[in-house]
Amino acid sequence: MAERAEVVFVDGVRTPFGRAGEKGMYWNTRADDLVVKALIGLMERNPGVPPERIDDVAIAATTQTGDQGLTLGRTAALLAGLPKSVPGFAIDRMCAGAMTAVTMMGSSIGFGAYDLAIAGGVEHMGRHPMGFGADPNPRFLSERLVSEDALNMGATAERIHDRFPSYTKERSDRFALRSQQKVAAAYSAGNIQPDLIPVATRSESGWGLATRDEAPRPDTTLEGLSTLRTPFRSHGRVTAGNASGLNDGASACLLASGATAKELGLGVKMTMTSFAFAGVEPEVMGLGPVPSTEKALRKAGLSITDIGLFELNEAFAVQVISFLDHFGIDDEDPRVNEYGGAIALGHPLASSGVRLMNQLARQFESHPEVRYGLTAMCIGLGQGGSVIWENPHFNKKAAKR
Repeated sequence: MAERAEVVFVDGVRTPFGRAGEKGMYWNTRADDLVVKALIGLMERNPGVPPERIDDVAIAATTQTGDQGLTLGRTAALLAGLPKSVPGFAIDRMCAGAMTAVTMMGSSIGFGAYDLAIAGGVEHMGRHPMGFGADPNPRFLSERLVSEDALNMGATAERIHDRFPSYTKERSDRFALRSQQKVAAAYSAGNIQPDLIPVATRSESGWGLATRDEAPRPDTTLEGLSTLRTPFRSHGRVTAGNASGLNDGASACLLASGATAKELGLGVKMTMTSFAFAGVEPEVMGLGPVPSTEKALRKAGLSITDIGLFELNEAFAVQVISFLDHFGIDDEDPRVNEYGGAIALGHPLASSGVRLMNQLARQFESHPEVRYGLTAMCIGLGQGGSVIWENPHFNKKAAKR
């Protein structure tokens, strides 16, 4: 059996994330056009990649219908002008769609079947709300396989609060405030903009250009957060302020084998070390990244202390807090979500995995003392996904300092 090929993350991009709904900037933009924009932007940024050499295109979406259906990987590849010889497919693992696209394409490269691949995701939650048109099997409830609110993500977050009384609403609000502040600081420092692909938008007032995320609220205060209503439960703890919103957006990244990257003279932003997915009770789906991270660490022969940077998807503040608490990491640890997260930026479900990777890759450049980083997220229906990455800029001398 041949040795596993090295899997490298060459580059990743995304569209700015919009607010879902009629008032959002992408209300009149097709879902497939969002991902096509991301693909074109990715290829333009990497002119050294011969398009005909791309072995496959995997594009994720949670609600695969209408302009978000029809085997997105193939249709988006054709619409983006990739050669007709390049195949593609669609994929769904709810929130971890793009993450799963990356791990599947990475596995294909590691196995030696592929040299170059594109992975990404799109979610237009304005056009396609989560679960819209789905018909869950009645056995789920009749046989009590899951509780009635297991499909309501906000209700699952409330259950984590129930299970761990130390995870108070104040703690969630404080975490959410920090996310908003960190995103504002990252924008000020120019750390978010380099990976955004502008998108033309159309509204009643005419044409526009989306160049930054629509959801962040830099003027958020703790007082303001404390007064928000709790839609999932009266006197609950989960609010619109300490959870990610409903969003539209797309992402895409380029993966290669180490040998192919070298042959084509491509830059390497990260190297894939290991990954894992795991299942938990659907009622507390936010706990999913805990077992998936333990599994990924075990596969890599690493421990949590080896991880120097964390990009954790902030579906809900309490969900990230549960992860940090399990691994003994402080809520304010500077290694965690340095540029802020989904509470401020938004979470267009299937596209978020690559956003985490883009942010980690950029942080690796400015942290040569860090050897390993983690991207992790919770997934609807009770799952977690984790990918461990190695920093190509790692410097032992910097680490010792």
